[in-house]
Amino acid sequence: MSKYVIGIDLGGTNIKSAIFNTEFQRIHERSDPTEAAKGPTHVLNRIKEIVQEMMAFEGINQTSIKCMGMGIPGLLNPDEGLSIFSPNFPDWENIHVVNQMKSDFDFPVFIDNDVRVNMYGEWLFGAGAGYKNLVLITLGTGLGSGIVNDGKVFYGTTSSAGEIGHMNMYREGRPCRCGSSGCLGRYVSAIGMVKTLTDKLEEGRSSIILQWVGDDQTAITAHMISEAYDLGDSLAIEVMHETGKILGFGLSNVINLLNPEVVIVGGGMSAAGDRLLNSVRDTVGNHALKLSSHACKIEQAKLGGQAGMIGAAAYANSKMPS
Repeated sequence: MSKYVIGIDLGGTNIKSAIFNTEFQRIHERSDPTEAAKGPTHVLNRIKEIVQEMMAFEGINQTSIKCMGMGIPGLLNPDEGLSIFSPNFPDWENIHVVNQMKSDFDFPVFIDNDVRVNMYGEWLFGAGAGYKNLVLITLGTGLGSGIVNDGKVFYGTTSSAGEIGHMNMYREGRPCRCGSSGCLGRYVSAIGMVKTLTDKLEEGRSSIILQWVGDDQTAITAHMISEAYDLGDSLAIEVMHETGKILGFGLSNVINLLNPEVVIVGGGMSAAGDRLLNSVRDTVGNHALKLSSHACKIEQAKLGGQAGMIGAAAYANSKMPS
């Protein structure tokens, strides 16, 4: 009997990898630099080496592995095992990830979008456990999302459903890499919140953050805005609330459209917690349809950086014939 499932969460900075038993208890876990700049072949070879080293360390051979799941950023075709385009990885276009893994591994390998595998993790083991209708958003350098509708993960025609970050919030707003402008992600991601702050600083506003970075505005981070918020910095508080309000308007649209039981907020910026989410909840309460918003909770993700690994493993396991 196969005893183990592997989960890989490929990020722009780190590759997070884990072996789980079939009850999804973690047997072995590690994190390694992605070295994305060295190109896709290098990155995929790194993943193969990491998997082989984890198995060797635990004395596990390939016949004991049931399957492996991988969360890959960007656009992909999960059925073909093809990563079509990944924006933060140089030269990463039409990479057949599953075929590359097949050359070294006998067990089945499945890929999905990194945000969706995070969602599988939170849905099955975290803040979404027990719900049949949920939306997970990840707030980091951008804004991604995954959707569960009536107990099924919602993919859409090209497996790209859930691009909430590209909802237009301002007719002619900040330019976006997608080719449009005014997209929600350009305002509520970590980069977006920092831009909101620096725009206000350029208007002559003041903040304790300027003392921390020695007037080098390129050094400002979203985490600093949270820290300044806790110190009562009026500009940081204003920016946090403004960001929460824009996200609240975006989520009001999502709640009206999808009628979920819970919206889970994950990703690096979710560490802001209620500093951000209180104004999100207030805005949703004032602007979403009452019936839908009263039935929907907005919660912080529970699994943090673990969600992608366990979600990738659970996703792969769900693809196996029972």
